Amino acid sequence: MIKHVLAIKVKEGESATDMRDMLMSMKDKVDVIRDIEVGVDFLHSDRSYDILLCVTLDDEAALDKYQADDYHCNVVKPYVQSHRSAAIAVDYLI
Repeated sequence: MIKHVLAIKVKEGESATDMRDMLMSMKDKVDVIRDIEVGVDFLHSDRSYDILLCVTLDDEAALDKYQADDYHCNVVKPYVQSHRSAAIAVDYLI
C-alpha cells in the first residue's frame, strides 16, 4: 500500500475550509482512492501548513492512476494550484 501526503499553504485571504472540501470531493469521484483524510491546521504557527491531505492507495499502479485521473487532474489540481502559496508532498510505502 502507498500513502500519498500533501501539505498545502493557502494563499492569503483564501479559505482552508473550501480547500478541504475540494480535496474531500475526490472521495467519491476518484475510484483508486482506498482512504482519504484531510485536516485543517488550527495552531497557525510560523511553521504550520494550512491543509494536510493523506490518500491511501493500493500500489504504485494505483498511484499512477490517481495522478492521471481526470477529476483529480482537471478539477482538483487546478483549484489547488490557483489557491495555494506553497505545497510539499511525500509518497511512501506502508
